[in-house]
Amino acid sequence: MYNGILPVFKERGLTSHDVVFKLRKILKMKKIGHTGTLDPEVNGVLPICLGHATRISDYVMDMGKTYKATVTLGMSTTTEDQTGDILETKRIKAEDVSEQDIDHTLEQFLGLIKQIPPMYSSVKVKGKKLYEYARNNEEVERPIRHVYIKSIQRISELTFEGEQCHFDIEVTCGKGTYIRTLATDIGASLGFPAHMSLLTRIASGGFKQEASLTLDQIKVLHEHDSLQEKLFPIEYGLKGLQHIEVSDDELKKRILNGQKFNSHEFQYEFEEQFVFIDNHTNKALAIYMIHPEKAHEIKPKKVFN
Repeated sequence: MYNGILPVFKERGLTSHDVVFKLRKILKMKKIGHTGTLDPEVNGVLPICLGHATRISDYVMDMGKTYKATVTLGMSTTTEDQTGDILETKRIKAEDVSEQDIDHTLEQFLGLIKQIPPMYSSVKVKGKKLYEYARNNEEVERPIRHVYIKSIQRISELTFEGEQCHFDIEVTCGKGTYIRTLATDIGASLGFPAHMSLLTRIASGGFKQEASLTLDQIKVLHEHDSLQEKLFPIEYGLKGLQHIEVSDDELKKRILNGQKFNSHEFQYEFEEQFVFIDNHTNKALAIYMIHPEKAHEIKPKKVFN
């Protein structure tokens, strides 16, 4: 059985669950989990956790993502991407918008911003997913969410065709960001209906597109018993956490036994969650957290023994 993180390049047309299903058949193992969904029409990096690494999938998801997206001005859709029905159109000519206008607008979306998730999404409201309401033509108030945009920039020239304007952006963002909503909001700021017409996730959880493998490549590597060397260790998926190195053997035993500690026993200022690392093997011992009710105490969240 494999243990580790496998960066997969998901093809368009597959759901994230399809990828997991296919990998279970290829690798002949059940303990496989993905780190956040990618819509079927989106391709890109999808880190997959195998074996014991499934325990840290949440931490991989929290490490941020980078996307390359095409924004189309001049038409909005029900789904906010190219798959939806047309909601509104507005003719746009080359003299109506400039690269400087777009660059200035993109700057307004840096940092912490508000988003209203699209109706065709899996966000839950009153126990039901928004797309369930949308399919039944039911109206429901969508919650405003705060998401973080670390960087956003235009990476192509503007092209004008069919009374529409197209340009590419690259966005690095935090968990829960909807790029299609970002595209429509960019259009609204420019005064045009808009949608996201193409999307590729080029990095996720610290894994880049260049290091990702297709399902066909994974199948060949598995058949040649050389897939293990392509896996990343659990520790790679915990890069986003504070690392505390431990050298004392007795302390290691106590950590692996899941003991609680008084934080004053350590010469560290702990973050909310952190990982103890064996400084001899560089292996993760356990993820600990500050006790929610006792500020002077730290307690285990996940122990890797």
